[in-house]
Amino acid sequence: MPAQALTERIIGWRRSLHKIPELGFQEHQTSAFVESRLREIGLTEIRTGVARTGVVATIRAGAGGNDGAVLLRADMDALPVQEVEGREYGSETPGKMHACGHDGHMAMLLGAATLLHERKDSLKQDVVLCFQPAEEGAGGGREMVEGGELDLTGVSRAFAIHLWSLYPAGTVHTRPGPIMAAQDEFTAWFRGRGGHGAAPHNARDPIVAASLGVVALQTVVSRFVDPLSPAVATVGSMHGGSACNIIPEVTELIGTLRSFDPDVRLLLRHRVEEAFAGAARSAGCELEFEVRPGYPAVVNDAESATIAGSVAGRLFGKEKVFETPPLAASEDFAYFLQKVPGAFILLGAGNEERGITAPHHSPQFDIDESALPKGAELLAALAME
Repeated sequence: MPAQALTERIIGWRRSLHKIPELGFQEHQTSAFVESRLREIGLTEIRTGVARTGVVATIRAGAGGNDGAVLLRADMDALPVQEVEGREYGSETPGKMHACGHDGHMAMLLGAATLLHERKDSLKQDVVLCFQPAEEGAGGGREMVEGGELDLTGVSRAFAIHLWSLYPAGTVHTRPGPIMAAQDEFTAWFRGRGGHGAAPHNARDPIVAASLGVVALQTVVSRFVDPLSPAVATVGSMHGGSACNIIPEVTELIGTLRSFDPDVRLLLRHRVEEAFAGAARSAGCELEFEVRPGYPAVVNDAESATIAGSVAGRLFGKEKVFETPPLAASEDFAYFLQKVPGAFILLGAGNEERGITAPHHSPQFDIDESALPKGAELLAALAME
């Protein structure tokens, strides 16, 4: 059966999942839906409760020559975003939405499961279908890997596809080496001495200190990081004070650091703290600084990225395959690729003519569903390859 014959079914799965968004490690309805569909397809080797709410199914190779399994991964969780009104398949849970395409990822993997189950006698390697919870910051991928899932299933290579609304539907984008950034979060507390706004000389103003810190932060990347090594240091939140005439005791900055090289990642943490400490001292304040390590960089194995591009070119035409520049977003598929070779692939799902251009994590986010059977076919073909 060609993937196009599954189009209506795959879109139906995606829309059903879109209606029941659940946050990380809360994907109970989602897991039950996935398990039920896998059994309808005909799969029997299914485990639930993996990394709390994940689902893992295995399709055994029928053609011999098994040199380890190929893992195909789809993430499951939604986001705390209120979806725009008026969609016939919109979220039925207030304040939660599949605003990053994970509903489509699961639908594509269910489509690939259907194709691979039909073609299992031709499989040369076992295929592990991994429905992973909690990608959006909670580290479900890390929990799966640290729990020994790759060892248990004998995985020797891994692939994942992420729908990407900023690329035209049906185009395929990947690259060897780093494709997504490592991510860290920081909080800086500038502690001063409160006082009256009309007598600032009797206080030590943490708002001034934090403001100097924001300015100093701009020199970290521009003056301490090699211009050929991408890096980002951003303050996304600043809180201090409660009234126009009161100098507060504390002002808080919260931000994110993004990098691709491990040495640059360590440099950013060190230099940002130094910049803030200098700003605090210059304003007569003290600094408390905390870094919360996030996901590592997603680094594609060169051979796997080449395989992905070659297979996509054969399926859809070479003119549809592109080498993407590295993206500063982060992804916990990174943990899989630290353990086994593989590739992370972006599948275009935008359509400017239909107004499907909203970025990920936006209330307006949507996908061109014509990309879904293509994603299913590509996943299946990668496993067959």
